[in-house]
Amino acid sequence: MSYRFQSVSNSNLTLPLFFSSTIFHPSHFSSRAWRCGDTFSLNARTQMEEHDFSKVTVTADPQSLENKISAIRSAGPSKLQVIADFDATLTRYWINGSRGQSSHGLLKQGNPEYDAKRHALFEYYHPLEFSPHIPIEEKTKLMEEWWGKTHALLVEGGLTYDAIKTSVANASIAFREGVVELFEFLEERDIPVLVFSAGLADIIEEVLRQKVHKSFKNFKIVSNRMIFNEDGCLVSFRGKIIHTLNKNEHALDMAAPLHDHLGETNGPIDDNSSVKTRTNVLLLGDHIGDLGMSNGLNYDIRISVGFLNDNIENNLDSYSKAFDIVYLNDAPMSGVVKLASQLCS
Repeated sequence: MSYRFQSVSNSNLTLPLFFSSTIFHPSHFSSRAWRCGDTFSLNARTQMEEHDFSKVTVTADPQSLENKISAIRSAGPSKLQVIADFDATLTRYWINGSRGQSSHGLLKQGNPEYDAKRHALFEYYHPLEFSPHIPIEEKTKLMEEWWGKTHALLVEGGLTYDAIKTSVANASIAFREGVVELFEFLEERDIPVLVFSAGLADIIEEVLRQKVHKSFKNFKIVSNRMIFNEDGCLVSFRGKIIHTLNKNEHALDMAAPLHDHLGETNGPIDDNSSVKTRTNVLLLGDHIGDLGMSNGLNYDIRISVGFLNDNIENNLDSYSKAFDIVYLNDAPMSGVVKLASQLCS
C-alpha cells in the first residue's frame, strides 16, 4: 500500500514526499516533521522524539534499486559478496541511551596515562574527521597522522592481549539486532563477507568471541592487525594503516579469516583471487567514505546500504544521494536480512 504525504513547505520550497511500504523518498530534508495527512512544523529535537525513524527506509531512486536487485538475483549467489564496515554498521550506535563504543574507543590499556593521551588525540582529530570544510586530501593525511600516533601509544604503553579481553568484557558494545541472522544466512549460502574496519582486527575478533560465541568460515577481516610477542605484549602492527578514508579492497592482502591466528577457524571459503571474481556487491556502511571499500574491486553491480544513525536532518540529503538505501536512527539489520533473501531467492 502506498501513502502520499502532503507537501512540506517553508519560505524557500515546497516538497512532495512519498512513502511506499517502508521506503521514504526524499528530494530534500528540511527541519520539519511529517505525519500522514498532516503539515506542521517542529524543531529537530521534537521531530526525533515524535517519530520512530528506525521504521523508515530511504531510497532516492526506487526503480534503479529494483533493477539492481533483479540483476543480482539473476546472476545467482555465486557472484555475490558482502562488504561491511564494523563500528556503527554491524554494531549499534546507541546502547541504553548512550553512544556505543567503537573497537578503538573501548580499549583500556591498563595504563591511565596512555589512555588519557589517546583520548586527547580523539578530542582533537575526531571533529576534523567529520568537518565538511577540510579537503579530502588534507583530511586523509590527518587521519593517517591520528592513527599512526594512536598505534604508537598502544605499543609504547605496553598493551597486552589480556587487556583487550578485559576491555571487551567491560565495553558498551553490541551487534545490531539481526546481525547474527545475516551472518548465518550468508554462511549457509557460501557468500563471502569482508569486514572492513578502521579499528583493530584483534578487538573485533574478541567482540565476536564474547558476544556471538562462534566463528564464521566465510568471514575475512580487513583491519589494523596487531603483532604480539610470546608474553602477549603488543610489539607492532602488520601492514599499512587502515583508517576511515582508505578502507578498500586494495587492502585485501591484509584480510584474514576470522580467528585464524588462534587456530580456531575452519578456513575461508574463498581465497583473495576468487573473492575478486564475485562481481556483485552488497556494501554496508555508516559513513559516506565507506563507499570506497569496493574501490579495489572491478564489480558489475553494487547495492550500497547506509546506516544514518544520528544528525539525520543535516545528513539525510547527502546520504540518500550516496547510498541506494539508507536506514535511519540506528535501525536493526532486519531490512538487510530481507534484502539478502531477495538477492538469493
